[in-house]
Amino acid sequence: MNDQGEASGLVTAQRILDQYKTLSNNEKFEFHTAIFEEFAIDEDTLQKSISDWVPGDANSARKIHFAAEPKSQELIRKINRVPGATADLVAMWADLLKSARQSKSFAGLDEDFKHLFSSWFNRGFLEMRLINWSTPAEVLEKIIAYEAVHEINGWDDLRQRVGDPDRRLFAFFHPSMPAEPLIFVQVALTDSIPTSIKSILRPDHEQIDPHEAKTAVFYLISDCQKGLRGISFGKFLIRQVVVELQRQLPGLETFVTLSSIPMLRKWAEDAAQDEDSLMTEEESKIVSDLLNDTRPSTEFAKVLAARYLTKMKRSSGHAFDPVAHFHLGNGASLHAIHPEADLSDQGLQNSWGVLANYLYDGRRIE
Repeated sequence: MNDQGEASGLVTAQRILDQYKTLSNNEKFEFHTAIFEEFAIDEDTLQKSISDWVPGDANSARKIHFAAEPKSQELIRKINRVPGATADLVAMWADLLKSARQSKSFAGLDEDFKHLFSSWFNRGFLEMRLINWSTPAEVLEKIIAYEAVHEINGWDDLRQRVGDPDRRLFAFFHPSMPAEPLIFVQVALTDSIPTSIKSILRPDHEQIDPHEAKTAVFYLISDCQKGLRGISFGKFLIRQVVVELQRQLPGLETFVTLSSIPMLRKWAEDAAQDEDSLMTEEESKIVSDLLNDTRPSTEFAKVLAARYLTKMKRSSGHAFDPVAHFHLGNGASLHAIHPEADLSDQGLQNSWGVLANYLYDGRRIE
């Protein structure tokens, strides 16, 4: 922190990053503890700034602002001067999140990272790229690795998703991490709104001319960097993809998702045990009988999903389901619910195979 020369400061910062990578999980916990305790707010300087504050004097108010900043933020800034350090700091934040699960005292340090990364990764710095078969293999391998919902089964599967004429994959990148996708969205161009994921993912799907497509389906959005939790990229990516597709393919009329309902089954099983839930006694009994992994009838699954997505709210009044919260918060509307739409193991485990369409109407998004 006190290095006078820029070169010596870079050497010190590089040593920190190099040594940090060698630490065990317990040593990283100790490292985070030391940063939290030793690089806190300078209370003497803050108290003096408060004492010197003059109502109506913007400069004296600014002095309070800067005095109240924890020294940990300046430490992170200084480390970030090293070329390539941003990716290392993202990984460091991911480690910090693990430490935070062991001790709530790290909440302040977590906020320091979030405050800085919100500026460093704002929309103005992000670059949207179309991922295709000519994209460097290093990036394509990471797309395969980061796909967590509809698993990409090797290179042939990836070739279909990025190489077929009626498929698109867009990703956001940051200049300091040019080979690391931050988030990506997979798009299928179709002639109608799909009712199951199988129709999109099957290798022998009937391809159509993109210029004849009427619907763009966002069937998967994947966040790639655990160390950027809380930094929202998805809403910007979807909106920019809509604009880009409209520019390339003016015949597109409908922009819609085919989305998972990740908390549906857990909610239903919990609600079946809760007398004050949104279920009738008969419905609770049906759900309780489903705990052995059998599937409900399509009509019952649809009723449960509709009630869950439209009635279950957070304390803020927003949708309880995280995927619904994301899309509704981005200006979409719940359009349709499809039972037996995802019969993969994960789809059955999360929602008995139910998926939902969220509609993005360009006239209403804002």
